[in-house]
Amino acid sequence: MKRLGLLRHAKSDWDDAAARDFDRGINDRGRRGAAAIGQHIAAIGYRWDAIVASPAERVRLTLEASGLSLAPQFDERVYLADAEGLLSVLHAIVGEPEAVLLVGHNPGLHELLFRLVDPATEDPLFTQAAERFPTAAFAVLELPIDQWRDLEPGRATLVHFARPRDLDPELAARHAG
Repeated sequence: MKRLGLLRHAKSDWDDAAARDFDRGINDRGRRGAAAIGQHIAAIGYRWDAIVASPAERVRLTLEASGLSLAPQFDERVYLADAEGLLSVLHAIVGEPEAVLLVGHNPGLHELLFRLVDPATEDPLFTQAAERFPTAAFAVLELPIDQWRDLEPGRATLVHFARPRDLDPELAARHAG
Protein backbone atom coordinates (compact mmCIF):
# COMPACT_ATOMS: atom_id res chain seq x y z
CA MET A 1 0.00 0.00 0.00
CA LYS A 2 1.30 3.43 -1.00
CA ARG A 3 0.14 6.87 0.13
CA LEU A 4 0.07 9.97 -2.08
CA GLY A 5 -0.35 13.48 -0.76
CA LEU A 6 -1.38 16.31 -3.06
CA LEU A 7 -0.64 19.87 -1.98
CA ARG A 8 -1.50 22.84 -4.15
CA HIS A 9 0.62 26.00 -3.82
CA ALA A 10 -0.76 28.86 -1.73
CA LYS A 11 -2.52 31.96 -3.04
CA SER A 12 -0.39 33.69 -5.67
CA ASP A 13 0.78 37.28 -5.54
CA TRP A 14 -0.48 39.13 -8.61
CA ASP A 15 0.84 42.58 -7.60
CA ASP A 16 3.70 42.49 -10.11
CA ALA A 17 1.95 42.12 -13.46
CA ALA A 18 5.33 42.00 -15.23
CA ALA A 19 6.55 38.94 -13.27
CA ARG A 20 6.81 35.71 -15.22
CA ASP A 21 4.33 33.07 -14.06
CA PHE A 22 7.19 30.86 -12.87
CA ASP A 23 8.58 33.67 -10.67
CA ARG A 24 5.32 34.75 -9.05
CA GLY A 25 5.34 34.58 -5.24
CA ILE A 26 2.53 34.22 -2.72
CA ASN A 27 0.58 36.99 -1.02
CA ASP A 28 -0.20 37.52 2.69
CA ARG A 29 -3.31 35.40 2.53
CA GLY A 30 -1.23 32.71 0.81
CA ARG A 31 1.36 32.77 3.59
CA ARG A 32 -1.38 32.42 6.22
CA GLY A 33 -3.04 29.61 4.24
CA ALA A 34 0.28 27.77 3.83
CA ALA A 35 1.01 28.12 7.55
CA ALA A 36 -2.46 26.83 8.47
CA ILE A 37 -2.23 23.81 6.16
CA GLY A 38 1.34 23.12 7.31
CA GLN A 39 0.22 23.06 10.95
CA HIS A 40 -2.63 20.75 9.94
CA ILE A 41 -0.33 18.35 8.07
CA ALA A 42 2.03 18.25 11.07
CA ALA A 43 -0.86 17.67 13.49
CA ILE A 44 -2.33 14.71 11.61
CA GLY A 45 1.10 13.09 11.64
CA TYR A 46 1.57 11.82 8.11
CA ARG A 47 5.21 10.98 7.36
CA TRP A 48 6.48 11.68 3.84
CA ASP A 49 9.33 9.55 2.51
CA ALA A 50 9.69 11.70 -0.62
CA ILE A 51 8.51 15.15 -1.64
CA VAL A 52 8.34 15.97 -5.34
CA ALA A 53 7.58 19.60 -6.12
CA SER A 54 7.34 22.12 -8.90
CA PRO A 55 10.34 24.48 -8.83
CA ALA A 56 8.06 27.53 -9.31
CA GLU A 57 8.64 30.30 -6.77
CA ARG A 58 5.08 30.11 -5.37
CA VAL A 59 5.58 26.39 -4.61
CA ARG A 60 8.93 27.05 -2.92
CA LEU A 61 7.40 29.84 -0.82
CA THR A 62 4.39 27.68 0.07
CA LEU A 63 6.68 24.95 1.40
CA GLU A 64 8.72 27.53 3.32
CA ALA A 65 5.61 29.19 4.82
CA SER A 66 4.14 25.80 5.77
CA GLY A 67 6.71 25.44 8.54
CA LEU A 68 7.13 21.77 7.70
CA SER A 69 10.59 20.26 7.74
CA LEU A 70 10.59 19.02 4.19
CA ALA A 71 13.44 18.46 1.76
CA PRO A 72 11.71 18.46 -1.62
CA GLN A 73 13.09 17.21 -4.87
CA PHE A 74 12.22 19.99 -7.32
CA ASP A 75 11.21 18.57 -10.68
CA GLU A 76 10.63 20.79 -13.74
CA ARG A 77 8.09 18.28 -15.07
CA VAL A 78 5.68 19.15 -12.23
CA TYR A 79 5.47 22.83 -13.20
CA LEU A 80 1.97 23.35 -14.67
CA ALA A 81 1.76 19.63 -15.55
CA ASP A 82 -1.56 18.06 -16.45
CA ALA A 83 -2.74 14.81 -14.85
CA GLU A 84 -0.98 12.69 -17.46
CA GLY A 85 2.31 14.51 -16.87
CA LEU A 86 1.97 14.11 -13.11
CA LEU A 87 1.27 10.38 -13.54
CA SER A 88 4.50 10.11 -15.54
CA VAL A 89 6.42 11.79 -12.73
CA LEU A 90 4.91 9.39 -10.19
CA HIS A 91 5.62 6.34 -12.37
CA ALA A 92 9.30 7.36 -12.50
CA ILE A 93 9.80 7.55 -8.72
CA VAL A 94 12.78 5.46 -7.68
CA GLY A 95 13.53 3.77 -4.38
CA GLU A 96 9.90 2.86 -3.74
CA PRO A 97 9.06 5.30 -0.94
CA GLU A 98 5.84 4.35 0.81
CA ALA A 99 4.52 7.92 1.05
CA VAL A 100 5.04 10.67 -1.52
CA LEU A 101 3.90 14.27 -1.24
CA LEU A 102 3.40 15.93 -4.64
CA VAL A 103 3.36 19.74 -4.51
CA GLY A 104 2.24 21.65 -7.56
CA HIS A 105 -0.46 23.47 -9.47
CA ASN A 106 -4.00 23.31 -10.72
CA PRO A 107 -5.65 22.19 -12.85
CA GLY A 108 -3.21 19.25 -12.91
CA LEU A 109 -3.53 18.26 -9.24
CA HIS A 110 -7.33 18.43 -9.37
CA GLU A 111 -7.38 16.39 -12.60
CA LEU A 112 -5.04 13.84 -11.02
CA LEU A 113 -7.40 13.45 -8.06
CA PHE A 114 -10.31 12.77 -10.44
CA ARG A 115 -8.22 10.37 -12.48
CA LEU A 116 -6.91 8.32 -9.54
CA VAL A 117 -9.93 7.97 -7.24
CA ASP A 118 -11.93 4.78 -7.69
CA PRO A 119 -15.54 5.80 -8.51
CA ALA A 120 -16.75 3.06 -6.13
CA THR A 121 -15.09 4.89 -3.22
CA GLU A 122 -16.54 8.33 -3.98
CA ASP A 123 -18.10 9.72 -0.82
CA PRO A 124 -18.89 13.14 0.73
CA LEU A 125 -15.15 13.77 1.21
CA PHE A 126 -14.56 13.18 -2.50
CA THR A 127 -17.53 15.39 -3.37
CA GLN A 128 -15.98 18.22 -1.34
CA ALA A 129 -12.60 17.79 -3.07
CA ALA A 130 -14.21 17.42 -6.49
CA GLU A 131 -16.15 20.63 -6.05
CA ARG A 132 -13.01 22.73 -5.75
CA PHE A 133 -9.30 22.18 -5.08
CA PRO A 134 -8.36 25.71 -3.97
CA THR A 135 -4.95 27.15 -3.22
CA ALA A 136 -3.11 25.38 -0.38
CA ALA A 137 -5.60 22.48 -0.47
CA PHE A 138 -4.23 19.17 0.78
CA ALA A 139 -5.49 15.68 -0.11
CA VAL A 140 -4.28 12.20 0.82
CA LEU A 141 -4.95 9.11 -1.28
CA GLU A 142 -4.30 5.48 -0.44
CA LEU A 143 -3.12 3.33 -3.33
CA PRO A 144 -3.27 -0.49 -3.36
CA ILE A 145 0.05 -0.85 -5.18
CA ASP A 146 3.55 -2.05 -4.29
CA GLN A 147 5.45 -0.03 -6.90
CA TRP A 148 4.84 3.48 -8.21
CA ARG A 149 5.11 2.31 -11.79
CA ASP A 150 1.93 0.25 -11.16
CA LEU A 151 -0.14 3.36 -10.39
CA GLU A 152 -3.25 3.34 -12.60
CA PRO A 153 -6.35 5.49 -12.83
CA GLY A 154 -9.34 4.53 -10.71
CA ARG A 155 -7.41 2.63 -8.03
CA ALA A 156 -7.08 5.18 -5.20
CA THR A 157 -9.22 6.00 -2.20
CA LEU A 158 -9.36 9.58 -0.94
CA VAL A 159 -8.84 9.39 2.82
CA HIS A 160 -8.23 13.02 3.77
CA PHE A 161 -8.98 16.48 2.38
CA ALA A 162 -8.42 19.89 3.97
CA ARG A 163 -8.50 23.51 2.84
CA PRO A 164 -7.03 26.48 4.72
CA ARG A 165 -10.47 28.06 5.02
CA ASP A 166 -11.61 24.96 6.95
CA LEU A 167 -8.78 25.48 9.44
CA ASP A 168 -8.67 29.25 9.95
CA PRO A 169 -11.93 31.21 10.43
CA GLU A 170 -10.28 34.40 9.11
CA LEU A 171 -9.42 32.70 5.83
CA ALA A 172 -12.99 31.38 5.56
CA ALA A 173 -14.46 34.83 6.16
CA ARG A 174 -12.34 36.30 3.35
CA HIS A 175 -13.43 33.54 0.99
CA ALA A 176 -17.18 34.00 1.63
CA GLY A 177 -19.15 36.03 -0.86
